[in-house]
Amino acid sequence: MSLYEASIRVRHECPYREISERHPDLTIREWPLSDCQVLEISSETTPTDELHDEISQLGTVLHESEDDSGYHVVTQSCLCSLEESIIDRFEQHNCLYQSPTIYRQGWEHYTVVAFDSEDIRDLLGDLRADREIELLSKTSIAEKQIPHSMLAPANQLFENLTDRQLAALQLALESGYYEQPRKTSLRELAGQTTVARSTYEEHLRKAENKLLTNAGQLLRLVTATSTADPLGVEQAHQAEQTAD
Repeated sequence: MSLYEASIRVRHECPYREISERHPDLTIREWPLSDCQVLEISSETTPTDELHDEISQLGTVLHESEDDSGYHVVTQSCLCSLEESIIDRFEQHNCLYQSPTIYRQGWEHYTVVAFDSEDIRDLLGDLRADREIELLSKTSIAEKQIPHSMLAPANQLFENLTDRQLAALQLALESGYYEQPRKTSLRELAGQTTVARSTYEEHLRKAENKLLTNAGQLLRLVTATSTADPLGVEQAHQAEQTAD
């Protein structure tokens, strides 16, 4: 199975893109979280008072430094809503977003990975309907390892888990339930709570199911470029076809 990595740049209304347009020597890298963004802002030149003011309005400054290599600041910001964002549209077309987003000279730069080149084509067609967009590159990465920078945000893995399901999962993990051999049982785990064993087990099983479902797309990505068949699945399928 082939994978495709596409690099695109987009121009539309966004505070970070507009700042990069006003300050061409500036580079902004954005890592989206569940309800905010972490921004890494760097420049090889000394920032102006105007730029300082704009950065201070972005959000909470977590780190700031300036030396011979230039200016560097990390902020936590909530200016751009992630609802109905371009990242949502990537997912609608089966394209996996690879953070960070890079803003430079008035453009937003994105990298996505897809299992089918048709998905990238459809994505580009969708985005061109309401914004300026350019495809910078599209490369087959079937013979390469998945980029190490493509990390799944923790909030994505635990999406849709309730507080009780998360608590049940954490208790089981910390109590050694998933170790081999197991250090505890469902009865003992439930005994540490105020709920019945059947109720605790229901929370735990639902948490496990949702966690594996959320990780499924990433699991498919990790195994897509492997030629190994450690469980002999393909061999078993071939044997069934031969028997038929």
